[in-house]
This record gives sequence, structure tokens and C-alpha cells, in this order.
Amino acid sequence: MTETGGTNSDRAISGAELRLDNVVKRYPGQKVAAVDSLSLTVPAGEIVTFVGPSGCGKTTSLKMINRLIEPTSGTILIDDQDIRSDSATSLRRKIGYVIQGGSLFPHMTVATNVGVVPKMLGWDSAKISARVDELLDLVGLDPDRYRDRYPRELSGGQQQRVGVARGLAADPPVILMDEPFGAVDPITRQRLQDELISIQRELGKTIVCVTHDIDEAIKLGDRILILQEGAQIAQYDTPENILAAPANDFVADFVGAGSTLKQLSLTRVRALDLNRPTTARVGDDTAPVMQHAEQAGDETVVVLDDRDRPVAWPWLRQMRNNPTVRGEPRENLLTIDQAATLNDALDTMLTSTHSKVIVTGDRDRYLGVLDFETVTDHMRHAEREAAEHVEQAQRENGVPGQGRHERTPEDSHD
Repeated sequence: MTETGGTNSDRAISGAELRLDNVVKRYPGQKVAAVDSLSLTVPAGEIVTFVGPSGCGKTTSLKMINRLIEPTSGTILIDDQDIRSDSATSLRRKIGYVIQGGSLFPHMTVATNVGVVPKMLGWDSAKISARVDELLDLVGLDPDRYRDRYPRELSGGQQQRVGVARGLAADPPVILMDEPFGAVDPITRQRLQDELISIQRELGKTIVCVTHDIDEAIKLGDRILILQEGAQIAQYDTPENILAAPANDFVADFVGAGSTLKQLSLTRVRALDLNRPTTARVGDDTAPVMQHAEQAGDETVVVLDDRDRPVAWPWLRQMRNNPTVRGEPRENLLTIDQAATLNDALDTMLTSTHSKVIVTGDRDRYLGVLDFETVTDHMRHAEREAAEHVEQAQRENGVPGQGRHERTPEDSHD
């Protein structure tokens, strides 16, 4: 099992098993089925990513789960209950659905958007209000600041967070996500991925996520479903197994050259040792904080709010003229989740003025700081170990030269 944020043996699981048995979708007038006899099981509480080339049927397969597209034949079961045993409308109220851009109602406030499904289900207003605030906090938006805003007043990343909150509003066991982070910039995309992993670590939903990006599939998925044309399964396995042992040439070519580097991206920040520089609370007297930092040899201070969430990371020279320690809105500070990949960590460091990055855990609580040297040292060590492992395996099997997975870029075009 890949070490995503959603995989933790002692966490609660609120998701349901999802099973597709010989599911077919054939459109009128088409000789070839869009989806042909698709069968797989998504274990309760896992994230499964659907990935494959354009037109392979991954989005059609996803939409059949909540009957936005009706299957031609076959059976789809959620916790052994056929999805056709209820009306399509009732089914969709029990399945979260998150799409690119959040798809918010522009004339509704954030709170009203998030509360749409609970209201349809007959929840009273007090329960809806409490649920809205709980979910906005979960996705990293301060309820007091955001509940009464309209979508036009939000950034793309904030709209997508609201979309995720809306998908979770009625506490559904299954969440469907269709290219949820495809319309935002790379840094926001990485942060949204981290937040999804953090949320999944806490809630343990069953999540099916369609993506065209193999790197996103590797990062998010407990398992990856790689599809060929007609939603034919090329391989359904953990990211580690797909990278280490592609089932066929199609998978090897789809994953692409550099699978060794992709395997390094499976390593999570939580696997590395974090530094613990000087911290302070918003409102603390500046003088003793600076004195402590100088004695510790720190040039910066990590500022936390009353919930242990980082809100600022000033240099000492920036603090000197302020009698008390100041904070900023949390979203202005770049951080990464402990389940972020080492590639994410390096990307974030490149945009930071510190050459380091703050690492957070559940509900954005501060864990420590990761520096560039620690990441690069770990990656070099892991690459050496991988190379030694390959050489040893080749010696034991009497295989000279390169194995099939050390393919050159030119090989992929043969």
C-alpha cells in the first residue's frame, strides 16, 4: 500500500466498498463500446485514481457510479447494494461529486453552496450552519471570513476548496472527483492535493478520482487504475507495483521514462527528520522571542496561531520594530502537508525565500521545518540504494546490462 495521507491502519474509515461487475456503456450508433466489461473493487476508505489517455472511458466510468451516465449493462454496488435500487436523484445525494473549478452556484454564498445537499435532505438550519463551519475549517477556509462571500470573491483555489466542502457536506461514504485540480496553477494544485490527502487521513472516505496526470495519480492514489481504450484495464495496482513492474508495454510507456525518479516521488515528507526552529505565538512580546532565536542560531521565527497553525515566518530583522509578534492570514504562507512528496517539497522551496519549507499535519497544525539539504541527501541515498538493488538482482539472475525498466527515452518510441 502506498504511503499516501489516506492510508493509515489505525484511522477511522467512513467510506463504503465500491464494486463494478462487467459494466458496459455502449452509445447508440457506435460499434465499439465506450466502456466494455469493466470490473474492479475499490476497498472502503481508499483513494483510487483513474488515469489513461484521452478517450479511454475514465470519465464515463466515473459518471456511471452516480448515474449521471446510465450503464448499458452490468452492476455497480456500494456496500453490496445495487445503485439502481434507488432513484438516480436519491443516489446522487448520497455520493459526493467534485469537478474542476468547484462548479459553484454564482448567486449563492459560500455557506449556501456548501449547504445545498443537506438542505435537500431536510436538515434543520442550525445543523446545516454547524456543518458548513466545520467543513470550511476542514478545507482550510476560516468560516468567519468566507461563509458569506460569493464565488466571484474567491480565488480559483478557494473555489475548489468550497467545492470539496460541498462534496463532503452530507457525509457521503463515496466521493467522486473528476479532474478536480486541473484548472489551477501548479503551486495551488499541490496544496489542494495535500489538503485532500490530509482530509482523507482524517475522514477515511472512499474516493474515486479521475486525472490525466500520472504524477497526480501516483501521489493521491492508494491504488491506480490505468485504462486503455474502451476502459479496458491495463493495470490496477498500487503505485509502487505499477512503477516497479508495469504489466505491459502500454503501462510502461504511459508511466514514461524516469520511473526511478517517480519512485522517489513516492517518499513522503513524514519519512524525513524535521528541524524545530524557534516558534512564537501571535501577540507574544517580540524581545524575548528574538533573544531565544539568536541564542539558538535561528535567523527566522515560525509564528503560530492559537490552534498551532503557522501564520507567518519572518526573518529576525523584520521583527525588530514590532513590540509584539504579528501574524498574517494563513493562506498567504506557503506550507506543505506531511504527506506531500519530496518533489512537492523541492518545488515549494524553489518559490520560498527561505530555501526551506514549513510542514503541517492534521488541520494544518505545525510539525516542523524541512530544509533543502535533508531532501537532497535522502534522494541521493534512495537512488544509490535503488541502483544497488537493481545490480544485485541482475547478478542473482545472471542478467547483464540494463533491465527493462531502465528504458531510454528513445525506447519509448520504438
